[in-house]
Amino acid sequence: MEKRLRLAPSPTGLLHIGTARTALFNWLYARKINGKFLIRIEDTDIVRSKSEYTTNILNGLNWLGLNWDEEPINQSKRVSVHKNYIKRLLESGAAYRCFTSESEILDLRKKQKESGLPPKHDNRHRNLTRKEIKEFISQGKSSVIRFKIDDETEIKWEDQIRGEIRWQGKDLGGDLVLSRRALGDEIGNPLYNLAVVVDDNFMNITHVVRGEDHISNTAKQILIYKALNFKLPIFSHTPLILNSEGKKLSKRNSVTSIDEFKEMGYLPEALANYMAFLGWSIKSPESEILSLSEISEVFNLSDVNKAGAKFNWEKLNWINSQYIKKMELTQLSKFIKNYWNEMGWESPSTEWDLKLTNLIQDSMILLKDAIDQSKPFFILSQMKKEGEEFLESKKEVKESLKYILFYLKEENITKVNKDNAREIINKITVKHSIKKGILMKSLRVAFFGCLSGPDLIQSWELFSENKIDIPLIERCFN
Repeated sequence: MEKRLRLAPSPTGLLHIGTARTALFNWLYARKINGKFLIRIEDTDIVRSKSEYTTNILNGLNWLGLNWDEEPINQSKRVSVHKNYIKRLLESGAAYRCFTSESEILDLRKKQKESGLPPKHDNRHRNLTRKEIKEFISQGKSSVIRFKIDDETEIKWEDQIRGEIRWQGKDLGGDLVLSRRALGDEIGNPLYNLAVVVDDNFMNITHVVRGEDHISNTAKQILIYKALNFKLPIFSHTPLILNSEGKKLSKRNSVTSIDEFKEMGYLPEALANYMAFLGWSIKSPESEILSLSEISEVFNLSDVNKAGAKFNWEKLNWINSQYIKKMELTQLSKFIKNYWNEMGWESPSTEWDLKLTNLIQDSMILLKDAIDQSKPFFILSQMKKEGEEFLESKKEVKESLKYILFYLKEENITKVNKDNAREIINKITVKHSIKKGILMKSLRVAFFGCLSGPDLIQSWELFSENKIDIPLIERCFN
């Protein structure tokens, strides 16, 4: 039998990292068991669902490399099918019309709260006669459709991550609402728990992998599966992603959308690699830098942790930096060039682009770091306080810079390279008895306005090719 897994996001917001991690676990396990990974857009919430969010979700999954195997299904196109199944449940006696008004429900909740009881519907209309139903309808009362859940019912399943899970019917909040309110004998728009069961059955889903916040929904859905004589899929409930304080990762206080990670300069391969370790770890001591295909070979849902997974920015940054370090130079240069174009910076040549990319590659953590690290090669670095103090600290500092200018002009060096740069430095240190350390620091201050920066000789080559090395040195005498 073909193994089939799915992601079923609601297009009510941008692709969230929690949804992306769920998609990743589904994708990895589908590849592991030679199954299929499918997409169903759960867009039955007409008010909140937007097509631009659907586009964002699909684009985000594509960006992460999580390709799907069949055309995505829109749940909103199947509402009539959902309603037919609700009719079947009504006809079988597994469901009924409930005419409890909103004000009556609020009053019930208030009394339960005052008595210290959990919120639970009292199922007051479960056994209405046909005559009573007709009477309510004639009075113009609207109704929802409720699914009967007996308090004594026990629901259990073997979860691939959590082992055996048991629920009692009395703990599910009373009879389950299957559809929104409607007048007369109409059936309102179907709700999540009914629609997801019908659509998973329609799509022949064999494995449902989703967050632990769905565990109570699974208990309710299993009852609907059984009432409709559908085959149960195998369920797995992943841990939630937590912030540094151990609380659920929230968009109110943290970066959560995949778009934000992309904007910050994370690579899709690195983010996907990191997300795989949010709640899962490799048993054998392989490298933590793995491609999706490599991870899928060793991934198993039984190895996923039950406890929540804390989001670790340091770990993500380290993984991202490793991907940048290993990236082929021309590919990284294209990414970096995009940032230069956004800043309006023009480089002298493609060869120069590759040299600068090579210079900053090992020190980059995020792609966006290319802006700050490239800036001194396009815009004159402001002289910092430590740079000014160093220039005035010893007479040898400015003397060394004068000698550098002298040899550049004396020997008519229009383009500095590693060889002639070292030759100039050696001449000054030997002939003029200036320590190499002083000379190198002096040159660094001239170029960067401070005592820190990337490799000095490589930087000098780039400044020279851009014809700004001499002006940068000369500014130290103004």
